[in-house]
Amino acid sequence: MNENGLTEEQKTEYYRRSYTTVDGLWFMKIEERLGFDLALKIDEAVWSILPKIQARTLKGMMNLDDGISDLQRALSVRLVMEGYEFKMERKDDALEVVVRKCPWHQIMVRSGRGSLSERVSDVICRVENGTWAREFSLGSRGDGKSRGDDEGGDDEGIVFERDARLCRGEEKCRLWFRKKCETGRQDKS
Repeated sequence: MNENGLTEEQKTEYYRRSYTTVDGLWFMKIEERLGFDLALKIDEAVWSILPKIQARTLKGMMNLDDGISDLQRALSVRLVMEGYEFKMERKDDALEVVVRKCPWHQIMVRSGRGSLSERVSDVICRVENGTWAREFSLGSRGDGKSRGDDEGGDDEGIVFERDARLCRGEEKCRLWFRKKCETGRQDKS
């Protein structure tokens, strides 16, 4: 406990709940005025930027660099803070993340919007995790592009794929972060 009577865990929970609540509230207010499809497009624009900020912040706080190992460390912290139940496993030059409980999907189900969860996931999970992958790509310049994209270097980017999803009624989400040269699997979403 500190001077305000709250533990660090209570403060963390307060901010986590505020973060998830504001995300849902702003979406629903935009949806009321402009419709679901436009609200989702705006949400996609937000979630293409926020993960850059999150990834760069954790990179700085944790003294991380590019690559799958440091991506694993940062994603683990992020997923714990957001309330996911998951496990991670390195497989050669790839990272598999198996999510058994997704707080975002649970919020949609509890709010009676579970039928929309898959549509939201089609866009938001893809763009969010894809952004995290790019932010940890080897040679990232901080703008999500590899130096190899326009400076003649080797492209050692990381890509995001998934082949199972809770929002489709499956028992888990299975997310993959792989070196571009290791890909060959397709997002079966």
